[in-house]
Amino acid sequence: MQRIKTDFPYATREIEHTWIPLSDGTRLAARIWLPVEADDEPFPALLEYIPYRKNDGTAVRDAIRHPYLAGHGYACVRVDLRGAGESDGILYGEYLKQEQDDCLEVMAWIAAQPWCNGSLGMFGKSWGGFNSLQVASRRPPELKALITIGFTDDRYHDDVHYMGGCVLASQMLSWATVMLGCNAQPPDPRWAGDAWRENWLERLEKTPPYVEDWLAHQTRDEFWKHGSVREDYDAIQVPVYAVGGWGDAYNNSIPRILAGLSVPRKGLIGAWSHNYPEEGVPGPAMGFTQESLRWWDHWLKGKDTGIMDEPMLRSWILESEPPATYYTDRKGHWVADPAWPSPHIDEQVLYLNSSGAAHELADSPAPPATLALTGQLGYGFESGEWGNFGYEGEFPPDQRSSDGECLVFDTAPVTEPVAILGLPDVDLELAADKPDALVAVRLCDVAPDGSSVLVSWGMLNLTHRDSDEHPEPIVPGQRYRVTVQLR
Repeated sequence: MQRIKTDFPYATREIEHTWIPLSDGTRLAARIWLPVEADDEPFPALLEYIPYRKNDGTAVRDAIRHPYLAGHGYACVRVDLRGAGESDGILYGEYLKQEQDDCLEVMAWIAAQPWCNGSLGMFGKSWGGFNSLQVASRRPPELKALITIGFTDDRYHDDVHYMGGCVLASQMLSWATVMLGCNAQPPDPRWAGDAWRENWLERLEKTPPYVEDWLAHQTRDEFWKHGSVREDYDAIQVPVYAVGGWGDAYNNSIPRILAGLSVPRKGLIGAWSHNYPEEGVPGPAMGFTQESLRWWDHWLKGKDTGIMDEPMLRSWILESEPPATYYTDRKGHWVADPAWPSPHIDEQVLYLNSSGAAHELADSPAPPATLALTGQLGYGFESGEWGNFGYEGEFPPDQRSSDGECLVFDTAPVTEPVAILGLPDVDLELAADKPDALVAVRLCDVAPDGSSVLVSWGMLNLTHRDSDEHPEPIVPGQRYRVTVQLR
């Protein structure tokens, strides 16, 4: 049941557009929602800082989330990055140092406004989730806490560009096209004024296709280390709430960052895809705007909301159901873990066994055996989207076709429910007859009728077996021990 809430503790007003001046003369476009009382009483501020155009691209979602928070006593500021929307300049790429430098100035500007009491929180999904963490690692004095949703802590290993050293060609090109199209849109003449055509032409002429940089950096070099907070978790010294969903591509980042950070932190993993949890598809969705208010009230207002007395990680455990390319809701239940790594979880090791008539996953090591497999580029078309938004056709269909083309190892039939939560990996000993090769691994839930649901998967470019920074060719015929990290 949905209802429209209008009775907030504070009446609000909106500043549809204002300019935030930077030290180099650049102006960033901002939209601001304030409690009416902010004219006389300063409030904590919340910042969302993304490139997706405040006047059209995110206008609908902004008009829901920001007024709600403003109505509960926050100054909410939505800023377009340099080169995005009406903001001056060119957006030359993702997560640049310039983007972070600009944000530090934006925070200082917000904190100096008469309607702000000097304390800020920062939040966002996807790009905004990434840069909330990145900016936090710069330790701006105004920033007191953050919420990051649909994010990665590792830009090379766990984003749209590469996985295990393998080019994610479809996703990389798709995302590059999305950003090229977004950057090619004109600024709004209402705010850009008579110079809007000139500014638009400059963007069309100077904005590069990002894919050129991504393909020019095929190893884990400084290009990717920049903005990957996994390089130094200790640089982040403010509380972090990390959020994602099993349908999203970024779910591994949540347990990693909970384990890596030393600050107060919480995690939430739902059934949904690359969405805010209150818009979560597949469901069940949850009232995360209300949940975020508890977080902000605790860290920015000092209220005892009880949020930090609750478990560190809450996860939706999916239950078995038939394969489908779209789900309205996913069956399952919530579990809570007081810490991560969790004291409630035991590691289970299964061993590849080909000594019998069928390949098995056994509880104990099996005698050595050699199995041969010829790879084909046509494998794996049933994997679904790398990262999805919950739309029709994005989830992987029945895996039986792919299973029939691969080496498959099955456990014995499971007679009792088994809950799996964590970061699975697969250790292999293998050889290849070429100097370059890759291996892909899938983890599936097979029903009694034979239908197969993709649970997790991973890939490894075997030249990256020891290092993503310094790949080494394979010596044909030589055996190697490798580990494939699954999603």
